[in-house]
Amino acid sequence: MNPQAGGPSRTVVQLADALANQAGINVTLLSQQLVGDRVMASASAGVNRHVVKTHSHLALKLGLPVRDDLEIMAQASPPQLFHSHGIWLPVNYWTARAARRQGVPLIIQPRGMLEPWALNHRAWKKKIATLLYQRRDLQAARLFVATAESEYESIRQTGARQPVAVIANGVDFPDVPVDTVSRAEAAPRTALFLSRVHPKKGLLNLLQAWGRVAPMGWRLKIAGPDEGGHLREVMNLARQLGIAKSIEYVGEKDGAAKSKLFTEADFFVLPTFSENFGVVVAEALAHGLPVITTRGAPWADLLTHGCGWWVDLGVDALVQALREAIALSDAERHAMGARGRVYVQQYNWDEIARQTIDVYRWALGHGPQPHCVRAD
Repeated sequence: MNPQAGGPSRTVVQLADALANQAGINVTLLSQQLVGDRVMASASAGVNRHVVKTHSHLALKLGLPVRDDLEIMAQASPPQLFHSHGIWLPVNYWTARAARRQGVPLIIQPRGMLEPWALNHRAWKKKIATLLYQRRDLQAARLFVATAESEYESIRQTGARQPVAVIANGVDFPDVPVDTVSRAEAAPRTALFLSRVHPKKGLLNLLQAWGRVAPMGWRLKIAGPDEGGHLREVMNLARQLGIAKSIEYVGEKDGAAKSKLFTEADFFVLPTFSENFGVVVAEALAHGLPVITTRGAPWADLLTHGCGWWVDLGVDALVQALREAIALSDAERHAMGARGRVYVQQYNWDEIARQTIDVYRWALGHGPQPHCVRAD
């Protein structure tokens, strides 16, 4: 649950918080980490938090801290069901094994790990995992949870026939009203990218598009943790394209500093190759920003609600969207942002928690099939 690990490290914790705030449910959140690593804190005191720490990188990769804690939990306070986030990793295998041994339902939420880009990334490792345990674990799931229609389709493409609940991620809304006045007066104008600095996120395409648009009086601000040294490749390309002076990398930001980045930007861009949800898009909309993203993310509603651009993968489509966003007046961008803020209200965590609890009750045989569950 290190914040640098991306969206799920935050949204899983936020889901647990939201569930714990509902009446009649006890939530235990079990995770592992290296000693000294950061961990995403729970906001709710109602979450029974188990963060198992180890000094061993090998033990972490093999999921041994979680395996051992699962065995202790089975004796002390066995759960009624397991909700496993992600697949492929040994930690997910140990969770599936615990569910089998205790005879309780296993709910698997792939968290984007079945999307085409993810399947092709280090595919040989996934083939080994499939042979060793992953196929059996998928077959053992009582049901799946997808965060969008596209992820539902990815689950079905594996051959899985179990029911799938389609439940979006939630989003936290700013504590203070969005300040459109300071945004309008800011100079230079700012396009914001905020995500992991990772090849999957499409930054190299964005830089090429930015170089072709070459907007006067604008800067591209990049925020997020550098993963695998990709930042060096990004900045080298910026220098090669002669646009380094209009690119600003501000590192990883969280909390109030992250919110300030959204507030000071004029629009948000995520040129990703693949997202199962893309919670940062929802966060940008919650801050009243128009959004540019690709068809690698499930955000067709940006077009439906007139709050952004949903474009094909590649540089040309980004060029067109950037030109359109930059050409808008302040009033037009503010109007788009206001529409997005209204639209994204549906992704509040209380509603997401209620849907999830309805799914849990149904999986346990204690309630009717929720509307979000699809058995087709």
